[in-house]
Amino acid sequence: MSALALRRWPQVLPAALCCGLAFANAARVGIAAAAVAVVAFLLLPRPLALAVVLAVVGWWWGSVRLDALDRSALAARIGDAARLRVVVTGPARRGRFDVRAPGLVTRLAGAPLRERVLLELPAGRAPPEQGAILAALAELKRPRGPSHGFDEQTWLRRHGVHVVLRVDEWHVVGRRGGLGGLADRLRRRLQNSVARGLHGDRAAVVEGVVLGDDGGLPDDLRVRFRAAGLYHLLAVSGQNVALVAATVLVVAWLLGVARFIAQIGALAAIACYVLAVGAQPSVVRAGIAGALGCVAWLSARAVDRWHLLFVGAVALLAWNPYTLFDAGFQLSFAAVVAIFVLVPPFERFLDGYPLGKARAAVAVSAACGLATAPILWLQFHSVQLLAVPANALAAPAVVPLLLLALAAAALAPISGTAAVALAWLNGWCAAYLVLVARLVGGLPFAQIRSARRLLLVVAGALLAAAYASKRPWSSIDPNT
Repeated sequence: MSALALRRWPQVLPAALCCGLAFANAARVGIAAAAVAVVAFLLLPRPLALAVVLAVVGWWWGSVRLDALDRSALAARIGDAARLRVVVTGPARRGRFDVRAPGLVTRLAGAPLRERVLLELPAGRAPPEQGAILAALAELKRPRGPSHGFDEQTWLRRHGVHVVLRVDEWHVVGRRGGLGGLADRLRRRLQNSVARGLHGDRAAVVEGVVLGDDGGLPDDLRVRFRAAGLYHLLAVSGQNVALVAATVLVVAWLLGVARFIAQIGALAAIACYVLAVGAQPSVVRAGIAGALGCVAWLSARAVDRWHLLFVGAVALLAWNPYTLFDAGFQLSFAAVVAIFVLVPPFERFLDGYPLGKARAAVAVSAACGLATAPILWLQFHSVQLLAVPANALAAPAVVPLLLLALAAAALAPISGTAAVALAWLNGWCAAYLVLVARLVGGLPFAQIRSARRLLLVVAGALLAAAYASKRPWSSIDPNT
């Protein structure tokens, strides 16, 4: 066992740290943790002892972070009205009756403070941009409890938010600086360039795929993307990060730039892209994997994909162990594990079928769909039946859309006309994705929400898989 742990230490050590961070959600650390670490260090072989110690360290750090996330100075003032200084930390989203945006309170009644909140702004006024500093008069209220299958209070608490500010009046007094200000500027630059000249659904889809923000999509189109199993396209994934890095490397190669400088440029581009789109679980995971890949090349070290996956999980859970319960975290990591484990046997299974170049896309879609279906059912009580054909249809447009968007963003400071032309071409890719989402998502059997129908579908799928495994396409006589 110790020999196996020694051979697999790049996976075992971060996995142990992940386990400790995750376990903090079940029980906060106590004095027993130190005793466990000491006993493990004294009695177990060194590789296993190190893994146990790391798990205990993760447990301790996770407990510290959860205690910090659960503390709230504003919760004691719920029901009061107060004057505050607050920074808008994310894009605003319009609802039926109000506009909501994440914020960070920096001053309360003249006293310094740092606590995350949710801003509830009036719908009749244009919302402030991300990064704006507001002087506001607001009422502090408790988040909504469980309603229609969604518990807003629990969801916000897991993000360190315990209070909703219903803002009665506000005015912008400045913009934040530092790393947050850089992220705001990068995001605005992408927003102003990737969909320049586009409007309506096309602009919303381009911004959604590039920035992971679906706020511009109309409600009916958002529902169709979910029903078709294409909603993951509107969350930044590893494909986006890989294309950002690959684009920099290809341009550097065309310009004759040294590979070392190109890798540094790719590393910087990944960092800028992650800052621009925000700390979504999928993009943080992909950004860490891409950055470590560049560092591994620069240091001439081999890259282990499982190690990269676990390091991404460690980074997310170390910042917020509650992320373990986030649907985006669960879906992102389940999909990556499915690609690692299930795609190769799925591709071998599909060898006998006339799928041509679509075989890889079908294998990836089927593997990810199978791995994420239980999570979708538990989190959203729905399963998309047509996700595999929908993703196979959408796949040809996704990479061109990302490449055209990146090219438009790169050319916008040099030539606005060229950026508009590329965005116009990109609009056709977005229109194609909208067409696929509306056609597939509009079918009455695109998704199911009934447990009885789900059981029938699972039984039918198992029978079909058993039959198909006995009669591969290549063995069927076309004359019969």
